[in-house]
Amino acid sequence: MARLEYTKNNKLSTKWIIGGLISAILLIISSIFLILYPFASTEKKTYFQGQHPILFMGKQQGNAIIERNTLFVPLSFVKKSIDGTIHYDEKSKSVVITTTDKVVQMPTDSLSYYVNQKPVNLQLSPILAKNGELYIALDSILSFYPLQYKTLPDSDAIWIQQDGDQYENGRLKDKEINKEKLRLRTKPTWQSPYVAGMKSKEEIIIEGEKDDYYLVRKANGVSGYIKKEYVSKEDHVKISIKHERKTFQIPKINGPIQLTWEAVYTKNPDMSKIPEMTGLNVISPTWFSLASNDGAVKNLASLDYSKWAQGKGYQVWGVFSNSFDPQLTHEAFKDFDTRSAIIRQLLHFSQMYHLQGMNFDIENVNPEDGPLVTQFMREAAPYLHEAGLVISMDITFSAGADNNWSSFYERPQLAEIVDYLIVMAYDEHTNASSGSGSVASLPWVERNLERLLTEVPKEKLILGVPLYARLWKEQMNADGTVEITAKALAMDKVKAWLSEKGLQPKYDEESGQNYAEFYAADEKATYKIWIEDQFSLNKRAELAIKYELAGIGTWSRLFGDQTAWTALNLLADRSVTQK
Repeated sequence: MARLEYTKNNKLSTKWIIGGLISAILLIISSIFLILYPFASTEKKTYFQGQHPILFMGKQQGNAIIERNTLFVPLSFVKKSIDGTIHYDEKSKSVVITTTDKVVQMPTDSLSYYVNQKPVNLQLSPILAKNGELYIALDSILSFYPLQYKTLPDSDAIWIQQDGDQYENGRLKDKEINKEKLRLRTKPTWQSPYVAGMKSKEEIIIEGEKDDYYLVRKANGVSGYIKKEYVSKEDHVKISIKHERKTFQIPKINGPIQLTWEAVYTKNPDMSKIPEMTGLNVISPTWFSLASNDGAVKNLASLDYSKWAQGKGYQVWGVFSNSFDPQLTHEAFKDFDTRSAIIRQLLHFSQMYHLQGMNFDIENVNPEDGPLVTQFMREAAPYLHEAGLVISMDITFSAGADNNWSSFYERPQLAEIVDYLIVMAYDEHTNASSGSGSVASLPWVERNLERLLTEVPKEKLILGVPLYARLWKEQMNADGTVEITAKALAMDKVKAWLSEKGLQPKYDEESGQNYAEFYAADEKATYKIWIEDQFSLNKRAELAIKYELAGIGTWSRLFGDQTAWTALNLLADRSVTQK
């Protein structure tokens, strides 16, 4: 039979169990500690890249070069960080800088540059081409911008400062501190890489702060974060650079501007037949237009007309147009020399005809040529202002992308250049494609005006209003289709048509205007007209008052009648009352 054997198992000691648990807990805690404890990173990163790094607005922005002891910075840096309006002209191989009173042309590889066409001679060209990039001598542009610079020790960094920059001087505290804690970190944490070491009592610049760290900069320009507790603040510094901006005296107008355009197509009007225009203070004849690719300007001006207008107390702002030709505009505006030729002619004409202002009517331009139009205005403004001329420019409301009549206008930039922008607040409905409707319904004008005022200051904006209406004809064809045509009528012609048809206009709430309609049975046609009259023009004057605009402009003098001037003079009357 089998024999059974019994074995006795000894139980583990309680002490061993407790000790094991404690060891395991300690191991877990130490692992967590090693993972989470913020040991300082020992990784070092290079702060500056390349030779002669440019330090501007707290960071490196490219690299400078030195030629014959002259410091040059990339033109791309100047355009991106200092002056977005700086322009390179391909044909003349020139950099063009514009200020309020100067047009500066800097040709490449030339020992001269030109300020308002006067040469400035140098020992070295201010523009260099190197490694496929253009560089500009930094000293040559300091007089045009509120800037200063210095070369920093050890790093050879170029620190460019601008007027208004602020920082605080400081130094590290005088006490024994672990060297790891005195390292400048790329981020306000111990674990981030460092860019440089520091010493106690070292002088620094404090440029910012985040949490319990300061963002500081060493004398050599290297910057990083360090704990606030190791830093002592000293004095506050604000950079102040004297930079004179010349101001010009342009002819003043008492009260709001009340302008009308004088449409001159072939010859000037007989002044003896022009009636009194109550409240008018500016007349703007369409005298000058772009004639050819080389910048020649067609001239229809009359000195007699100018003298007559000024004798009536009107300022004369001559109109220059681009002839509404997109290709001609591109060819004439794309080169600095051609733009300059146009400007010289306009200056000459302004003196010849005793003008007080110049009005620019640039329309129908390819959207991609908008910057050329803006550049033309930048280059024209210093010369025209120096000649004591008021500069105004006609614009439209925004009408979406890729629109030759709207998209090319860089409205905020133009508002900074000119004295006034005149918005042509009309032609809401123009032809069959737009359908019958008002030339400029009041809700449409106000809605677009509110949007425009987000881009253009109210004190620079003049509301352009129509003195004409369109008579629409909707004719039923034999095939059942409707043909829509329209023709523009002056205010007196509208009154004559209403009288001829025996019509009494009624108020149209949707347009905010008086409206009339007539059915011609013999033509199977309906005639419709949204009327510009004293009521409508009063409403437009009230808009200018409501939005505190600079004034009103009317297209055109020939379309208006005496009631127009009376209605629009509400603007001047209300201005006097409000004072």
